[in-house]
Amino acid sequence: MVEWIRDTVWWHVYPLGFFGAEKLALPPDAMPNPRLRSFEAWFDYVCHLGCNGILLAPLFSSESHGYDTTDFYNLDSRLGTNADLIWFIESCRERNIRVVFDGVFNHVGRSFGPFQDVRQHRQQSRFASWFLIDWNNGANEDGFSYVNFEGHHRLVKLNHNNPEVVEYVVNVINHWLGFGIDGWRLDAAYAVAPHFWQQVLDRVRQKFPDAWFLGEVIHGDYVNSVRQGHLESVTQYELWKAIWSALNDRNFFELSHALNRNNDFSKVFLPNTFVGNHDVTRIATELKDVRDVELALAVLCTVPGTPSIYYGDEQLWMARKEKRAGGDDAIRPCFPSHPQLLSGNSSAFDTYRDLIWLRRNNPWIASSQIKMITLTNQTSVYETKCGANRFFVALNVSDSEFKIHSSAEWNLVNGRAQAGAAGWLVPSHGWAIFN
Repeated sequence: MVEWIRDTVWWHVYPLGFFGAEKLALPPDAMPNPRLRSFEAWFDYVCHLGCNGILLAPLFSSESHGYDTTDFYNLDSRLGTNADLIWFIESCRERNIRVVFDGVFNHVGRSFGPFQDVRQHRQQSRFASWFLIDWNNGANEDGFSYVNFEGHHRLVKLNHNNPEVVEYVVNVINHWLGFGIDGWRLDAAYAVAPHFWQQVLDRVRQKFPDAWFLGEVIHGDYVNSVRQGHLESVTQYELWKAIWSALNDRNFFELSHALNRNNDFSKVFLPNTFVGNHDVTRIATELKDVRDVELALAVLCTVPGTPSIYYGDEQLWMARKEKRAGGDDAIRPCFPSHPQLLSGNSSAFDTYRDLIWLRRNNPWIASSQIKMITLTNQTSVYETKCGANRFFVALNVSDSEFKIHSSAEWNLVNGRAQAGAAGWLVPSHGWAIFN
């Protein structure tokens, strides 16, 4: 496990949305638009929020949304040129901000050079074995069919059993690590055989031993995904679902179960924990009571793992993911050119900032273990502990005050509690952190 990950909190950004880029790739003869440079205005905002890592969704040349990559060696011209991308990496390094790129190595867009060569030369193409092609099924525009990603015709799945594909991905990853990024999110890692990740990552680590690799895994056995694929971490969707579901259903037993499982995961690896990302409904929309956003964040910042904050959540932005073409647009919005133009919720930002800095100032939380002290459907107190360090976290999703009778002297670190005659009072839909 790379050590620097323990005190990292990510700000997760979808660049094509953040900068208000066009929905489709620019024409080949169009001048690149250096939108990425406008992030200069946002570095101080990120640092003030408390995040010291930027997790970027796809930004390489693509046909549309970034997940249909056409060139892994060039920044999408809607965002600028490689000179702009290198400027961004160096600007982050000057501010001690870690950078992780999103690598879409399960599939590519139809305009990806090697696939275009296959369309032109068919079986004679030197890249024919890079893809999973059925030459006997020609009832389409190509004269052949191929395996795609989850039914999306324009996403062409790579043949991960081909050593040339392994070599290609190793070279891409090493290329950008060589420019100073710190790691990669591996999109749709769950759809790729673990032996592919083993081969790729083992070779990369020979040159970049401190690189961090986060696999997108939604369901299944997280521990085996990490062990078999030689990953550093995976996306903790179990905990994401349990947080908002437990708050909506007023059922902290569901949260307790998920925290116990997260304990087990964190003994093996540090999960990537989150309450929002570019693929899900925003937390302020998902929750039935917007007051519970603070409770969700309190959990995120006090449990083991490496947390990420999805851009805009800290402003209490709302948006729902829809199952239709363009259904992700609302959750991948454009930010203004400068923080001063941002319309949002300053109180929410302050809460996010305070809890993120609490997490940053107590990096031991990354490797802590959770023990439930008090548990009912609508109230709970759990202990976050690592060695001699510990916090007590109280959550109240009920419509009345929650009385905590502490057996020892507790000091309020953050939250909404008030001291009572024999302990503490946590208000309705409130939270508190004690030591």
